[in-house]
Amino acid sequence: MDERYPIGKFDFNGKLTPNVIRGWMMEIESLPYMLRRAVGDLTDEQLDTPYREGGWTVRQVVHHLADSHMNAYIRMKLALTEDQPVIKDYKEAEWAKLPNYRLPVEASLTLLETLHLHWIVVLKDLNHEELNKMFYHPESGLLTVGECIGTYAWHGRHHLAQITSLKGRKKW
Repeated sequence: MDERYPIGKFDFNGKLTPNVIRGWMMEIESLPYMLRRAVGDLTDEQLDTPYREGGWTVRQVVHHLADSHMNAYIRMKLALTEDQPVIKDYKEAEWAKLPNYRLPVEASLTLLETLHLHWIVVLKDLNHEELNKMFYHPESGLLTVGECIGTYAWHGRHHLAQITSLKGRKKW
C-alpha cells in the first residue's frame, strides 16, 4: 500500500449523475464525524506522529483538512456567484508550518463540523446548471462545481485513510 495515497489518487471518468453527486455529498457531510472518531482518543504524542516517513503529523493533517475545505467551500461559492472566477492557489506545505497547526485538533474538528454544515446546505440545493458552473484553477484549469464536490469527497477520505492506516500500523 502507498502510505501517501492509501485509497489511490482521485480518478473519476464516469457521468456526474444525481446519485453520484448525492454520494459525494454524503461523504462530505460525514467527514467531520468520521475524523472526530478517528482522532478523538489519540494522545498528543500520537497526534504529533507523522502518518508516513517524511509526511505530515496527524495533527497537521487535521488542520490541513480544515484549511483545504475552507478554500474549497469559498471556491465553490465564487463559482456559483461569479462568471468563471480565477481562484487563488495556496502553498499547503507552507501553511502547515504556521503556528495554528500546533493547536489542539479540537479547534479544526469544530471548524470542520460548522464548515461542512454550511457547505452541505449550499450543495443540497444545486441544480444541473449550478453543478456545471466553473472556476479556473491556476494548475488544474477549468473545473466544475460538480467535479469539485467529487474531488473534496475524495480528499476527505484520502486524509482520513492516512490517519486510520497509521492507527492500524501502530495498533492504536
